Parts: sequence; structure tokens; C-alpha cells
Amino acid sequence: MVYRVRFAAARALRVAASIVLLSPAAALAADAVASDEVVPVGSAPSGWLLTVRGNVIVTPNFPGAKDYGFIAYPSLSLRRTDEPEQWQAPDDGISFALFGDSRWNVGVVGRYQQGRYRDNDRGTLYGIHDAKWALEPGLFGEFWPLADTLRVRGELRYGINGYNGLVGNLALDYVQRVGNFTLAVGPRIAVAGSEYMNTYFGVTEQDAIFNTKVAPYKAEAGVKSVGLAASATYQWNDQWATTVRGGYDRLTGSAAESPITRNLGSRDQFSIGASASYSFQLGGNGWKR
Repeated sequence: MVYRVRFAAARALRVAASIVLLSPAAALAADAVASDEVVPVGSAPSGWLLTVRGNVIVTPNFPGAKDYGFIAYPSLSLRRTDEPEQWQAPDDGISFALFGDSRWNVGVVGRYQQGRYRDNDRGTLYGIHDAKWALEPGLFGEFWPLADTLRVRGELRYGINGYNGLVGNLALDYVQRVGNFTLAVGPRIAVAGSEYMNTYFGVTEQDAIFNTKVAPYKAEAGVKSVGLAASATYQWNDQWATTVRGGYDRLTGSAAESPITRNLGSRDQFSIGASASYSFQLGGNGWKR
């Protein structure tokens, strides 16, 4: 198993998301400074809860790879203290809800797609063109048909840098809270347009000349993978929580038939990871979950 760390691109996405997320808190603080009104103790605005997470995940080195590496990255989330905490799957994109309530949400989302580089594995990828990392901003929507128990979520994103095209994810999660534990499991479907497919699974004439293990191949848009994801979170107290996660995806369609997958990689894509989070209040009177 090959281990490596990619921080820069993932951190750039997380920092961009944190700027968006922290802007409401900044506006709230400015309003508080500008106001001359004396607010009695206990009646002040409830403030905001900022959650800081450290994440580590082991995943395939590139889409369709058979070797694995790990990625470590930070993430942030923000909500009002008077809003109920809503469960999120560890494999959700970084998202910020713009509209909705406890049953549904619509907003913006972003993900990071790691690239594929010959320098990472010259033996396997010799002669194969590089596929650069990409940022994937987009929109998401989710709905809870059974409050706090069953969630349906969809994402539609557009790739920037590594490729220029559409990708999407559909997830269904069964969520069960048992004491301090929150357990979740559910199926996953990933779809991708031809730009994504040919960037990460296509084989050019030049690739085939320099690497005799592959033949020229043009990938088509469609379902990229189907799979399953599961997670378990333990809430130690109002501030600290830890999560373990696991997932399995089976490549399908053009992604599965690509010579890169069949001859150099694997259709079976596993992932496992863990995170720790710390929550604290910004503004307001004391701690309040």
C-alpha cells in the first residue's frame, strides 16, 4: 500500500468554504458593535456555534486505482445556537444551506477531486497522461421524508482545473441515534459526464504507444459507480465528537471498462477514515448547544 499526503488543494477548498461560512458571523458581530441598545442578561442573541474538524481518510490513489494513500485535511461548519444540529454524512461535499428548514435544505456545495500523476507511480502509470486535481463547486438539495431517520441527498457539481464538465451524486441514508452514538448507513450512486470520464478513464493514442498495457479508449458519460457508505459518531460531550467511516464503490459503465481500471487498477474502490471535532460558541451568553 502506498501512503502519501495531499494537503494543498483540499486545504484551498476548505479555506474558501470557511470564508463563506464565517461571513454571517462577521456581519452579526458588526451589528452588535454598532448598536447602542442595552440588552438585559439572558435576552441577548444566542450567537453561533463553530465546529472545527480534523479529518483523515484512506482512499485509492486516483479514480480506478488499486493502490491506496491517505489525505488529511481540516474542515469547518457554522450554525446558530438556537438551530437544531442536523446530521451530515462524512462523505457529503462541503455545503452551506441557503434555504430550508429541519426537513429540507438547498444550497451550495463543493468537493475536491484528487488527480492522477505519473510521478506517483512510474511503474504502473508509465506513459499515461496526467489527470490534474479539480475543484467541483455546485448545488445540493436534501430532504428528510422521515424526520431524523431517513435522508435523501443529491449534488450536482461542475469541475474546474482538472476537467470542465458535470458530475453528480445521489445518497440515501438511514440514521439511528442510540445514546451518545449516531449510526448511519446507505447506498450511493455517482454519475459523470464525458469530460470527467475521458480525463480520468480515457486512453489516448499516445498513452497506448508508451504503455503497452493499455489500448486507446474513449469513455462515455453515465453512471460511474454504485456503492455503500456507513459511519458511527460518538458525542463525548457538548463540545467533542469523534467519527469513524467506511465506504465501498463498484465502478460501472465506461469507468469499469477502461483499460486503466481493468489493466492498471481495480473496479473495487474502498475507503476508511476518522475525524475529531470541537465545537465552541461565537458570541451570545455562555455555552448552548
